[in-house]
Amino acid sequence: MENKIVVKDDLKNAFDSLGIKSGMNIIVHTSLKSLGYVCGGAQTVIESLLEAVGSEGTIMMPSQSWKNLDPETGVHWEVPESQWNVIRENWPAYDKNITPTNTMGAAAEMFRSWPGTLRSGHPARSFAANGKNAEYLTENHDISNIFGEGSPLSKLYELDGCVLLIGVGYDKNTSLHLADALAEYPSKHFVTEHSAVLENGKRIWKAYETLFVDGEDFSKIGEAFEKKHAVKKAKIGNAVLRFMKQRELVDFAVSWIEKNRK
Repeated sequence: MENKIVVKDDLKNAFDSLGIKSGMNIIVHTSLKSLGYVCGGAQTVIESLLEAVGSEGTIMMPSQSWKNLDPETGVHWEVPESQWNVIRENWPAYDKNITPTNTMGAAAEMFRSWPGTLRSGHPARSFAANGKNAEYLTENHDISNIFGEGSPLSKLYELDGCVLLIGVGYDKNTSLHLADALAEYPSKHFVTEHSAVLENGKRIWKAYETLFVDGEDFSKIGEAFEKKHAVKKAKIGNAVLRFMKQRELVDFAVSWIEKNRK
């Protein structure tokens, strides 16, 4: 049996079945490829999401540009160590209007430049948002506070927002990074990162302290979460959609991390 072409009505009907309503604030993680053939591609997905939450709602997506990190972190694996200083000296400074996303997917890449979308100022771990609370969610994203209190993820938590996973697993669920930031556990530690930024109109290679980004156990957390909480699901093409309350997920994950991480 050949796969059916996915059209906007399929997406809107699925969102409706999940309980997505006008006025909601939702962070969305999307694998366009997982849906199969979408008539209109990323544009159709974004339009469907924005129409589902309406003018009183907000859609947020990760718009990370993690290639703007030091080669020693492994993000420039294709470049030999002898050339790392060339990257440190020449990588373009982050510009929220220009800098592309890295492996965030076609929908997130289109969304960052969608009319009305605002993007946070973190040079490597930004978020983009469109809708009523877009400015609140994306403003003042401190360079040393990627995912913790006061970050876009934390602000979404304050708004009692939701998480929508479209064809991706919990390993891509960035809200779990907020739980990581809030949890207390023995191996929790900070590291020095570096990114190219503009300061006073000049490009510099800036050092900053931030929490070590660790997501290796996120799939396990998601599996445990779904045993305890009702996660609404729908299927489009080959993709499973998961919809959940962010607070429920984060609160559960904080407890799980504190019990299970050494």
